[in-house]
Amino acid sequence: MATEIPDQLKEVAGHVKDGHSRTETVRTLLSWFGFERRGYYKIRKIRKALNKLKLRTLPDFEEAWIDGTIAFVSKAVASKAKETDVIPAETVSNAEPDEAAASTPISGRATKDPTSRIGRLAAANRPPFFVAPDATVAEAITLMLQHDYSQLPVATTERDVKGMFSWKSLGSRLALGKECAKVKDCMEPPSDMNADASLFEAIQQIVEHECVLVRDGTRRITGIITTADLGLQFAQLGEPFLLLGQIENHIRILIAEKYSKPELAEARDPSDSSREIEDVADLTLGEYVRLLENPKRWPKLGVLVDRKTFVEELRRIVRIRNDVMHFDPDGIGPEDLEKLRKFGRFLSELQKKLR
Repeated sequence: MATEIPDQLKEVAGHVKDGHSRTETVRTLLSWFGFERRGYYKIRKIRKALNKLKLRTLPDFEEAWIDGTIAFVSKAVASKAKETDVIPAETVSNAEPDEAAASTPISGRATKDPTSRIGRLAAANRPPFFVAPDATVAEAITLMLQHDYSQLPVATTERDVKGMFSWKSLGSRLALGKECAKVKDCMEPPSDMNADASLFEAIQQIVEHECVLVRDGTRRITGIITTADLGLQFAQLGEPFLLLGQIENHIRILIAEKYSKPELAEARDPSDSSREIEDVADLTLGEYVRLLENPKRWPKLGVLVDRKTFVEELRRIVRIRNDVMHFDPDGIGPEDLEKLRKFGRFLSELQKKLR
């Protein structure tokens, strides 16, 4: 099947071919293909289109924050950037002057590494408020109360961070009877990480220090990730996993003891014929679909619901599961999340009626 290429991307290819630069956000690129979030199959489709047009994005659209800016470049420019690990300045020439200067030395690597990186989190892309070392403690406290912050970076510039001022750093010094007139009198050493650092490597550092500052390729502070941000991120990623587990358990209970081993074995993926099927727990969610879509098998389930409607919804759940299992920091879309919630509630109510 030929790769479908959106008109917007063809237009971009024309600009690049003529020697002009073009930047967009990752979200905009996704929207050209009708997508809201990244996922394995979506990324593969976009890469095929980019390859066909001999285009690349810097930084790679898979690695960048979803609302971050990417530059469309030719394969030759991308290869040069990969060698030098720096994006050529001309690729961001249509950005605002300050933004272009700040974003020039961003990593140009096209990602082949599936590692989830902290630079893809929203919090890593929200520049924090800074407070000067000679600022009064009253000024810092006012800023934290006003913006509901627990800490503030103490810095002279967006790259030169001297420390972190927080309720903890203030309280610990007051408890020891130390003078705390200026922010520099009660700050702790800062903890920072590069935007391309692994999210999982960052967890321990974030927990230990309660927050980490995120730096881009120019050493500029682009955001701050706190334990609260980390908790929210994993809550967003964790709910779909929990819902899918609940759905699979409900279906497993519905199917249990209704079918013989040979019937269950018939639902096994043909490409995995050597796998032993002893009971329903040995089947995958996709194999549940294969079992229940068979009109001859359906009556044994003993439920008064429409087989076709049930199986079609279960197929949608399998599709969502495939996206969820790739553990993309973008998460899944709100519509897909609501589908999981509704189908989970439906199965729960169905099971209650069968008791």
